[in-house]
Amino acid sequence: MADLAGRELVANGVRLHIVEAGPVDGPLVVLLHGFPEFWRAWERQIGPLARAGFRVVAPDLRGYDLSEKPPGVPAYRLSRLREDVAALIHALGYERAHVVGHDWGGIIAWALAIRQPEVVDRLVILNAPHPAAARRMLRLPRQWLRSWYILFFQLPWLPERFLLRSGRKMLRGTNPAAYTPHDRELYQRAWEQPGAATAMINYYRALPRFGNVKGTEVRVPTLVLWGERDVALLPELADGLERWVPDLRVVRFPRASHWVMRDEPVRVNNLLLGFLSA
Repeated sequence: MADLAGRELVANGVRLHIVEAGPVDGPLVVLLHGFPEFWRAWERQIGPLARAGFRVVAPDLRGYDLSEKPPGVPAYRLSRLREDVAALIHALGYERAHVVGHDWGGIIAWALAIRQPEVVDRLVILNAPHPAAARRMLRLPRQWLRSWYILFFQLPWLPERFLLRSGRKMLRGTNPAAYTPHDRELYQRAWEQPGAATAMINYYRALPRFGNVKGTEVRVPTLVLWGERDVALLPELADGLERWVPDLRVVRFPRASHWVMRDEPVRVNNLLLGFLSA
């Protein structure tokens, strides 16, 4: 992995821990992790991007690991999460950035590109549904069967206990090297940060009340990378996105899981470099 520097900064009134690599004057790439990860979700992508001349910034999203954990469910409404990213870009001294998001990071990235396209240069999404596609697919019983955990996460205290006791079992890709025992230990330590488990699950608790995105059109060049062995999201969620995303390329990974950037890092990295350098 490239030489990394970690520090904290304040964006949108929240203290965020970030990890940086690459030249400070390079084009900015912001890597947004998902649940239940933190910045290390991107450890196989940071080095190649930095060596290619990009300034790479991978934050711990609010509530995760070393970032601030505001109390209460409303603090994790989607509008605030996307405003964190826009403010982070500006706090780093940029007007725009390439934004790459996986899972919850991808949900935030979609919302940012829809609502604040002026801060997004190019968009890359990994296994995260466009909001209109998600609304369409949630009408299908097949998707609800896969999304049962969203209902479970609405319960008090029990989801936190599940995460801390059994969260490691979620981190299983189709590639045996996707997550090592050391990786899982690092994730366990992140979840055990004071207040982290509740903050992470509050993303899901906020979703039914505060998760709507006004608008659907994405007006920036977009690359979608989709692991088709995702146990939580149907492959059809990557179908028909041209309806809302005119400048779009979709690449499917038939043998990859939800954790596509860990299952097939070399191919993912080559696609990222080609797309972001265009």
